[in-house]
Amino acid sequence: MKALEEFPKRFVDRYGSSPRIFRAPGRVNLIGEHTDYNDGFVMPAAINFNTWVAVAPREDRKLTAYSENLAEGAEFDLDAPSPRPRHDWSDYVFGVAVMLQQAGERLRGADLLILGDVPLGAGLSSSASIEVATGYALLNNTGLAIEPVALAKLCQSAENNFVGMRCGIMDQFISCCGHAGRALMLDCRSLDYRLLPLPPDVSLVICNTMVKHALASGEYNKRRAECEAGVSRLARDLPRVRALRDVTLTDLERYGRDLPELVFRRCRHVVSENARVLEAAGALERGDAAAFGRLMAESHRSLRDDYEVSCPELDMMVDLAGHAQGVFGARMTGGGFGGCTINLVRTEHIDEFKRTVGREYEHATGREPQIYVSPAAEGAGEVQT
Repeated sequence: MKALEEFPKRFVDRYGSSPRIFRAPGRVNLIGEHTDYNDGFVMPAAINFNTWVAVAPREDRKLTAYSENLAEGAEFDLDAPSPRPRHDWSDYVFGVAVMLQQAGERLRGADLLILGDVPLGAGLSSSASIEVATGYALLNNTGLAIEPVALAKLCQSAENNFVGMRCGIMDQFISCCGHAGRALMLDCRSLDYRLLPLPPDVSLVICNTMVKHALASGEYNKRRAECEAGVSRLARDLPRVRALRDVTLTDLERYGRDLPELVFRRCRHVVSENARVLEAAGALERGDAAAFGRLMAESHRSLRDDYEVSCPELDMMVDLAGHAQGVFGARMTGGGFGGCTINLVRTEHIDEFKRTVGREYEHATGREPQIYVSPAAEGAGEVQT
């Protein structure tokens, strides 16, 4: 990436001092969709698309930030008595500063230059990437250390309480804690996690359908409400149940039959998806990519039929991938109603996959997809220059 090679020089040209540079990756979720806000299990991997934040100290109590991607700058006073969001990209930067200071850290003023190559609007967590990279930059600029899990929680708080997006912790967690060549199975209740090996001859191939249906945000909130309604009813017979994480398929079959049919299906997706994540972890530990791929297919069918968050374009992309050579598994990834699919593809077949799936999808829909290829990548850290 040529822009990255010139990044330190552009910082010097803009601010007149030499920076330190910090990096944080985006992510893709391999399996475990709509389970995070039900205290369940997810299995993301960091990807080789990043946000870089260059930083140098200032003598005053201001943060100045400039986005290379947007060619826009913003300024923030660290002593502002009641900071408020501006409802633009700078909220992801300054929100992290606000949460750090509310946590008791007195930050040093800083100049920031920001550059990213995480595709925007593709569901690959560009927001978490900028939050985590900013967090590391601001902490190191002040001479402070923080554990990765603690930083993930703080960045989630920035997005929840400053930006105003009620996301779970998965995105920030994998950006902080990802490891090269590994998927990460996260328990969203306890935040315990396991690193799992991905086959060395397999790459993550992400297909962007280039559609995002407008009903996504409203339907997301409805799904959360339907899950909560299911928990409320099931807890009458199962007092131990605090979230769908606590429900087994046997429980659901026995005690859930008087639920409204729609609520029952929503619950069935989440309960079965949690079971699939646990089974998928075993498949990776055995090196059984074929079994993992079958679980991905089951996950997509459940998201399509029980949770109803897929769309024709996602279904088509998954179907096309299922007929391509070298594909172990394919499913939608992210919130749904458009966005991306994740595909596990034998590395030697990637070029053919991109050519055939891209051509057939464009022929069927009139839209040229964007197809990204990545290994499972390392989590956030400082870039040595």
